[in-house]
Amino acid sequence: MTTTLKRGSRGVAVRALQEIINKAVGAPAVKVDSDFGPATEAAVKAAQQRLELVVDGIAGPQTQTALKREAEPVKPGRAEPGKSAMDDPTIPDSPYETPFGEPPNIGAFKLLDTARPISEIIVHCTATPEGKHFTVDDVRAWHKARGFTDIGYHYLIYPDGRVMLGRPVGQVGSHVAGHNTGTIGVSYFGGVAADGKIAKDTRTPEQRSSLLWLVQQLKTKHSGIRKVTGHNQYAAKACPSFRVEADPLGQLAA
Repeated sequence: MTTTLKRGSRGVAVRALQEIINKAVGAPAVKVDSDFGPATEAAVKAAQQRLELVVDGIAGPQTQTALKREAEPVKPGRAEPGKSAMDDPTIPDSPYETPFGEPPNIGAFKLLDTARPISEIIVHCTATPEGKHFTVDDVRAWHKARGFTDIGYHYLIYPDGRVMLGRPVGQVGSHVAGHNTGTIGVSYFGGVAADGKIAKDTRTPEQRSSLLWLVQQLKTKHSGIRKVTGHNQYAAKACPSFRVEADPLGQLAA
């Protein structure tokens, strides 16, 4: 469990924080002395400002996670599939029968808290081919290779319905240009036909179920949420390969 650090904290955890701050910026931004004094507090605030977190000078779990991920080098791995299927804004038809239930990893999953005001959930797909397995770490590597500090989405859903954490929800996402502030980015794995060329609503019954569950839980946790939308409502793209406004997900916005 990550310890929350603030002005007056001392010890090895503070030292580790100071080291990761320096590593993240690639230069000695703060003295590594195991003492969370004014200089370390100022460095934490600067990092929170840079990473678009709530700026309070307190290094809680989400701030520490965001710093660590920013400092991590891009991990070599599987190449990112082409995104050409997303370039056609034509949205394929989707079946509307949608089951509902808890995700299979509910016992190990917990929604994160944040003081960041949230008013909207924006749904995405990873634009990966149907039937091909990719991981959150794969997507994180692709996004960091583009220059992101971390994966752009806050939550991702595997084909088996598991809901996974992406970037800390207290950090502004990188998922829709011009619409990241005040939003949570949710993505399901898939969105492209097996040939990798055509946009397709590839959501499995488990993904449909978990998407509904997650959106309901997020609306309960963040009372300011008034909209549930899709990426294609803000850009000439197929993503998330279905119309959220015509899906049971969109009905949850009411």
